[in-house]
Formats: sequence, C-alpha cells, structure tokens
Amino acid sequence: MRISNPIPFLSVIIWLAANFALQSCRSGAGTNIEVFDENYPDYVITLSSDEFEGRAPTTRGGRLTKEFLENEFRRLGVEPAVGDSYRQAVPLVEIEGHNFSDLVIQGQGNEIRLSYLTDMVVGTSLLQEHVELENSGLVFAGYGIVAPEYGWDDYEGLDVKGKTVVVLINDPGYELGDPDLFTGSAMTYYGRWTYKYEEAARQGAQGILIVHETGPASYGWDVVRNSWSGPQYDMVNGQPQTTVEGWIHLDYARQIFQQAGYSFDELKQQALSADFRPIDLAMRASVSFDVRNTKSQSHNIIGYIEGSQYPDETIIYMAHWDHLGKHETDQGVEIYNGAVDNATGTAALLSLAGRFAAMDPPPARSVVFLAVTAEESGLIGSRYYASNPVFDLAKTVGGINIDGMNVYGPTRDIAVVGYQASEMQDYFERHARNQDRVLEPERYPERGYFYRSDHFSLMREGVPMFYPTRGEDYIGRDEDFARQVQQDLDQRYHSPQDVVHGGWDWNGIYQDLWLYYEVGRELANSRHWPQWNQASEFHAIRQETEHLRE
Repeated sequence: MRISNPIPFLSVIIWLAANFALQSCRSGAGTNIEVFDENYPDYVITLSSDEFEGRAPTTRGGRLTKEFLENEFRRLGVEPAVGDSYRQAVPLVEIEGHNFSDLVIQGQGNEIRLSYLTDMVVGTSLLQEHVELENSGLVFAGYGIVAPEYGWDDYEGLDVKGKTVVVLINDPGYELGDPDLFTGSAMTYYGRWTYKYEEAARQGAQGILIVHETGPASYGWDVVRNSWSGPQYDMVNGQPQTTVEGWIHLDYARQIFQQAGYSFDELKQQALSADFRPIDLAMRASVSFDVRNTKSQSHNIIGYIEGSQYPDETIIYMAHWDHLGKHETDQGVEIYNGAVDNATGTAALLSLAGRFAAMDPPPARSVVFLAVTAEESGLIGSRYYASNPVFDLAKTVGGINIDGMNVYGPTRDIAVVGYQASEMQDYFERHARNQDRVLEPERYPERGYFYRSDHFSLMREGVPMFYPTRGEDYIGRDEDFARQVQQDLDQRYHSPQDVVHGGWDWNGIYQDLWLYYEVGRELANSRHWPQWNQASEFHAIRQETEHLRE
C-alpha cells in the first residue's frame, strides 16, 4: 500500500496546470521545441513508479533500476565500461537504527527530552549493535569549522574527547552576507553537514548535534526527518567517526541554551566572529538505540561510446540513479518515488546515450554515461568512482552533472551552479545563445548546491564539471508562475510527493537536453581541454595532471 498526502499540493498543481494551459494558448510557448527522445517520458515514469520502490541502493527497487539501465544501454548500442559489464561494484554498509530512546539533556537541575523524528534525528556510522551516549558533556562549537585559509578555528583550545558538540548549519558568510567573510551568502563546503560530521570526528568528539534552521539549511525539518531516518549507507573507509551524529530542532536548541543560562541568538551572533571560542554549556546528553548493519554492495552503472580518433579521452555525463526508497509508517508504506530527483536526470543519461550511439561517424573522443549510486547518502557512488576511476581522470576532458531536470516548461535562461568557475561555461554560453537563451548564476548560492551533488567528487580530482539547472524566466509566463514552481518543488523535495503530475511540461526538459547534447558533441569532437578559472580551488589540481595527457 502506498500512502501520501496530496492535499497541501493540490492548489499548486491546479494552478500550474491551469496557468500553463492558458498562457500556452496565448503565446504558443514551447510549440517549436523538437522532441529530443520520444522514449524519455516513459523512462521517467518507469523509474519513478511505485514498482521501483524509490530506488534505494540495496533494495529490490535498486536492483530493478540497475537492470533497467543495463537493458536500455544494451538496446541503444552503448558499450559496457567495466570489462564486459556495465556495473562498477561500490562497497557499502547499510546502517539502520531502531529502538531509539529520547535524547535527554540534563543540567541546572532540570532535563529536556527530545523525541526521535519530531524533535531530533540521530544515527551513527559505527558498525556495532548498540550505540549510546551517556552523560556526554555538551559544548557549543559555533559553526564547527576549522578553515586556516579564512583564519577560522571554532575548535581552538578545545578538547572534545568524550563530549558532544552542538554546531550551527551553513557558514558565517551566509548570515552576514559579507563577501569578505568566507564567500558571502554562497555556502562553502565548510557549511555542509558532511563537513561538520567529518570535522567533529577529526577532533575526537563523541557526538555532534547540528541545530536545524530552515533558511541556512535550505530545507525544512521534514527533509531532515525523511532523509536521515530509515536505512543509511556509508563506505567502509577507516576514517575517524563520532559515536552519534544528528540534528536537533531549533525550538529545542533554544530551550537547551536557555536552560544552560544562555540566549541561543546571542551565542549565534558571537559565533559569527573569528574570535569566537567554544562554550561549555554545562549540560549533559544521553541517548541510545540499537543498530542493524549489513555490509553489502551497490553499483555505479557505466556505459560509453568509444571515440573514433581519441578513445582514451573522455567526456562524462553523470546523474545519480538512487533515491530514498520506501519507509514503513503506522499508516502503511510511503514510497519516495524521486521523479524530479533524480528519475529525470537518470532518464536524461539514457536519452543522451541514444543520441550519441546513433552518431555516424562516432564522436572523436569517447563519451561516458555514468549513473552513480548512493548520492543521497553522501555522494558515495561518485566518491567511489573518483577514487577508482574506470576512465583515467587525467584524460577526462570535462563533464556535465544532471541532478533534476526542468519539468515546468521552456525558459529564456538556464541557471549555473558554480557560475564562471571553468571554461566549460564558454561552451554552454555559446550553445545557449543558439537557443536564444542566457546563462545566469544560481539563484540560491547559500544552499550550497556546488558541494551537494555528484560533480563535486570529480571536481576535487581536478575534472572541470559543469552543473546546469533549471531557468526561471519561463516563456509566456509571469514571475508569479516562477514563484509557484519554486514553492511546488520545495514542498515535494525528498517527500513522497515527488511524482510525475499534471503540472509537468516535457518541453522544458527537451530544451535543456538539446543544450546538453550540443555542448557534449562539440567537446567530443574538439581538441580543447577546458580549464578551471585561476581563482578556483580546483585549478592547481587540474594543472598537475596536464603532463599525463601527453
């Protein structure tokens, strides 16, 4: 049984469908865009169907997804990239907590109890059957950042062994919007929850609790509850780990700080200064839960079209095939179908592969189609590929990451995550002009998308990766339509409501697919090697591999 609650979205859906129908009649919007691939809608509908159960990596739905991708690659004439197989095995550990106690915060003669899911979400990366914090001292460590290049160290002079740190989400630049503080409102990697967990572990902390705030996190509490409950996946990598890692609701953070004799808002203000020093809250945290952990494996699915002249030089199209699976509830089973995120991107790989496979003659350089697993668990599949590349990264010319397509109709613009970061943008600008479109910087740099999708794993190895996303200037529609679209997407994100519905307009997807194809085709038939801009942190890494291409 699948349950969902469409009521909050019904008015938005009706509005979108009615607005589209009315304004399309007025302007003929989208009528001149050629269908990129007639199979594309079927791909999306299949991948996001209930049968595929939300595409969690080690589930029946994950198995169906991998088989579907392999069968389509084979049918399209795409060559297997891992010997005679399309599968690159990615070792995983599946970790699922259960029997959660309350998170009990004690001190100053009182206690505060936080309930699992509603008030807090905790988990672990430890491979043991039972996990427990018992009277672990709470320390407020500001943003939990150690960044020498910014002269910033929230852990300076602090010994957190055996303690639990409470930290803020995002980084100080977001709050002040000061371009001289980190990168202003644009999130750095230091603002990501993954970094905060990693740093707390490096410091030897026993636990870490991130205070959730919707603005700086860029998503609501429902996303925390849905994304970090149920089975979680990780790689076995031998890195330091905390015992407990998780999130607490802002309302309870305020109570805890007040009980400790502090104002949350005042301490947050102090944490915006590089002079901030950690504060012992004189409170103790206790929580326990049981853990089921299973070592298993998932797979990246990789196919390619061999280059006719320079087969060892590669262009990569990448998308993650996984989503959040299904969750048992008291009312039944909720399926997180992941239609936009990322059935649309996975389907795009298949449609693009079909186009390149049909080229006669084949492109000069090889073109790789990389469908990675376990993105939702911390970019695991792409991280594994970056450490164990099937194709030499030094000879990987560049790539395009596809994480969610534009499902609401053609636009005059296209947004770029990581605007002007590399020469890959030159290709996109040129082919966007051919569509009478312009490139714009992403509208929400504070959300940290530059560090939140799979392109980041390859960027860290120096590969110029480009992450385009949907535009906002919809042809034949007004600004109110764009606001309604953003509201609809935000409400559906990481929820059971991310499904194909009547407000979709496939022409917006076809418009972007043509752009992605033309950029890839030019790159695949050129001798140019795009570079990172010199100000980029990835420029020097790319330069170090230049001699390996000779």
